[in-house]
Amino acid sequence: MPDLPDNPATEPNPMLSEPELVSPFEGSALMPHPPKGRRAAAAFIFLTVSLDMLALGMIAPVLPRLIEGFLHGNTASAAQMLGLFGTVFAVMQFFCSPILGSLSDRFGRRPIVLLSNFGLGFDYLLMAWAPALHWLFLGRLISGVTSSSIPTAMAYMADVTPRERRAAAFGMLSSAFGLGFVLGPAVGGILGNINPRLPFWVAACLSLVNGLYGIFVLPESLSAANRTAFSWRRANPVGSLTLLRRHSMLLMSSVLLLGYIAQQSLMNVYVIYADYRYGWTNRTVGLSLAVIGICSAIYGGLLVKPTVARLGELRTIMIGLVGGALGYTAFGLSRTGLLFWFGIPLLNMMSLTWPSAQSVLSHKTSPSEQGQLQGAINGLRGIAGLIGPGTFTWIFSKSIGADALIRLPGSPFFFAAFLLLASLLLTRLSEAPQRPHA
Repeated sequence: MPDLPDNPATEPNPMLSEPELVSPFEGSALMPHPPKGRRAAAAFIFLTVSLDMLALGMIAPVLPRLIEGFLHGNTASAAQMLGLFGTVFAVMQFFCSPILGSLSDRFGRRPIVLLSNFGLGFDYLLMAWAPALHWLFLGRLISGVTSSSIPTAMAYMADVTPRERRAAAFGMLSSAFGLGFVLGPAVGGILGNINPRLPFWVAACLSLVNGLYGIFVLPESLSAANRTAFSWRRANPVGSLTLLRRHSMLLMSSVLLLGYIAQQSLMNVYVIYADYRYGWTNRTVGLSLAVIGICSAIYGGLLVKPTVARLGELRTIMIGLVGGALGYTAFGLSRTGLLFWFGIPLLNMMSLTWPSAQSVLSHKTSPSEQGQLQGAINGLRGIAGLIGPGTFTWIFSKSIGADALIRLPGSPFFFAAFLLLASLLLTRLSEAPQRPHA
């Protein structure tokens, strides 16, 4: 994890169990004083995000099989139900992320993160036990709520990380996403071959054990002075998104939204595209997804910090967008699977964009609103989750079927590249600071 240095200009109050945070908008420009055990706390946040993604990845290979079993092997009905499960999950993320973010601004980050760990653990126990489809559906709905704590984890890192190092901290959390993306499906597939419900039991144990560990190592990061009253006006999805407009962050948040929508092409078309165009087996598809996750972890964990330090956040964002657009274009142009592989490291340059853009937005937000900000950002992911699946699958179907508008199987990826080029233009128009950090 990024080293979070002590601030010698700020003395800790021995009577307080939480750090004294000074708003970056005040004239002193002092950095937050990190809590005691900050390395353990930062490691716990990294571990929490990794385990959340690992657990979600573990159940991905077995969830369709469980649903199909409840529907007596009807694959067509199972596919429709799986789509409903995914939509409900995205809807719950969209509505609950800003609520949990705002609650963390009111009551602190620690209780929200810990409750999420225990909530996910008990939810996976419910799904492991589910005797009928409606119980499994209820579990997926609860997962959408409890996994919405990711914004709170992001806000925690913003609390304890100096402004000039936030991009690196967010980059480490981005690598946690990649780590879970690599290990989750692989572990879930192995466990699922033993028993389709075993990945749920293991995911539950991981979440519960991590929650117990957090009770001992996770201090509060948001001081009482920087907390703000809870308001439904700010906590509802629309209200939370107004924060982005109020702080003149519309352009940068639009960059994130377009990027998240483009990312939906991977989540919804990637597998069927590889099967249609290259005839890849499940093993080859899984290996390629693992390579994507490994590249994401390397870029996020090792390259964000030096790139931002040398070039500044805006240029880092633009480099990532250009690489992502080239990667999607390579996917669309690739007539052979070999050329497709060369597009993966280009595409994963987007791992430079996400943390840098989040860092830019966090600089324009006061300490008392970091939770709301991260909730709004996760709300953008929810919007993308509602728009992307139908959009990219429709484009793909209209590019290969008998009624194809134009026979161009790579059309979904070309459209994703277009969205990133539009994001590049918005980044150029952004008024975010462009000077490199010392």
